[in-house]
Amino acid sequence: MTQIPETPEAAIKVAQSAVADAAKNNWVDRIAPAPTRPYLRLSRADRPIGTWLLLIPCLWGIALAAAVDSYRMWDLWLMGSCAAGAFLMRGAGCTWNDITDREFDAQVTRTRSRPIPSGQVSVRQAVIWMGVQALLAAVILFSYNGLAVRLGVASLVLVAIYPFAKRFTWWPQVFLGLAFNWGVILAWAAHAGTVPPAALALYASGITWTLFYDTIYAHQDREDDALIGVKSTARLFGTHTGWWLKLFLLATVALMALAVMMALLPARDPLQLTVALAGVWAFGWHMVRQMARLNVDDPASCLAEFRANRDAGLIAALFLAAAAWL
Repeated sequence: MTQIPETPEAAIKVAQSAVADAAKNNWVDRIAPAPTRPYLRLSRADRPIGTWLLLIPCLWGIALAAAVDSYRMWDLWLMGSCAAGAFLMRGAGCTWNDITDREFDAQVTRTRSRPIPSGQVSVRQAVIWMGVQALLAAVILFSYNGLAVRLGVASLVLVAIYPFAKRFTWWPQVFLGLAFNWGVILAWAAHAGTVPPAALALYASGITWTLFYDTIYAHQDREDDALIGVKSTARLFGTHTGWWLKLFLLATVALMALAVMMALLPARDPLQLTVALAGVWAFGWHMVRQMARLNVDDPASCLAEFRANRDAGLIAALFLAAAAWL
């Protein structure tokens, strides 16, 4: 773990080494014990939006699966454990990302203050921390049924590949979408023991949603990425980004609506179907509002609209959860 600083001045420096793009006055910088802060920053605990974006697809999967065959007491554990698992696996994934990207991060203004390039944490310490988080997440995973456990283990392949995607494809956001939305099918499997076509449609919706929000996010680093040769959809789309975002928005809404209809039409419950589809509409409308506010040439605007996707995803989750109670 972090070595104890030799002087009080060194301790203050470590405690104050906030990451540049973290929210001001976040809980890590304010109240976390100083020796833990570099590790919490490595896990992005000072920027919880990523945990939300990993958790929300899990909530979609649980809610729509429960809408098919009703909630169970087991689902309370699923929701709580998915929240803990999202925090842990997002932390492990971000740690792995920072290990592999440490040379790139040192060359990008927004990321050079991260714990590894800034010298707060060594690579060896980061590897140990990643292992601790992954092991804790495995404890949660092995409380699920066999299919869910196998799906969880399989997701590690996507997590391992993602940091390298920007080196060999202009579409690294696809790999992020595959990894970040895996929770849809894992949570559905943990609830129902199966992965029906509706779950796959919902998974596809999450992937296009990720293409939407992470293209916005990637515009923050567009110029630095061009200088160091990192690929992204933001660089690929350039001035046509608005058109592509509209396409991803429409695909997200269409695929989620398809998932809802595939799951709920056989039950022939018009109220349940109406509530679920209203959630899809509200989700899409929120994304439209984001696009109306977005300025891809303004990093602050990109970060704000990227973060707004937490609310967009939660809107869909709440409507799907309501439909499951009907």
